[in-house]
Amino acid sequence: MIASVRGRVAAVAPDQAVVEVGGVGFAVQCSPGTLATLRVGQDAQLATSLVVREDSLTLYGFTDADERALFELLQTASGVGPRLAQAILGVHQPDAVRRAIAGGDIPALTQVPGIGKKGAERLVLELRDRIGAVEPASGVVGRQNGGAPWRNQVSQALVGLGWSATQAAAAVEAVAESADSASPDVAALLRQAIRVSGQTR
Repeated sequence: MIASVRGRVAAVAPDQAVVEVGGVGFAVQCSPGTLATLRVGQDAQLATSLVVREDSLTLYGFTDADERALFELLQTASGVGPRLAQAILGVHQPDAVRRAIAGGDIPALTQVPGIGKKGAERLVLELRDRIGAVEPASGVVGRQNGGAPWRNQVSQALVGLGWSATQAAAAVEAVAESADSASPDVAALLRQAIRVSGQTR
């Protein structure tokens, strides 16, 4: 298993980064929040999890080992694959995921695209006793930004891709009408924001 990669960030895309390690470029699938911490040309270290399938090898990257461990635990629940596990961590911070599962917070879990009420209930049932220590909430439920977590995620990812804060904010506003559901597709909104901001950069 490839537990981590460390090297120069060669490229950052809406859903992955390329990290050069010893002359080899590793394509690492990352959430928008993780991508927002990366800068092309700078060194980075990511905790990673290698997912092996019959027809593919996919490397998923995380800001730290704790996030990776939760990613792997989530996949032990019925119906949760690596993409859905990553989507959960793209919407909620690890501590918020643990609190939601430990406390049976179905509304918080159903904010994740791809998780309905039954899926959320299954996550709680199967993982509640295995989720580990839960940090108390610090007065904020889930992500910040007035109940619109996607705004911070998209904005941070755009800045990580090289846009200015002003350009990122304008792009977020430009795609806001597309995020009319309770659980918008953050990756799709990021791609749309890149198209919009690409026209105005």
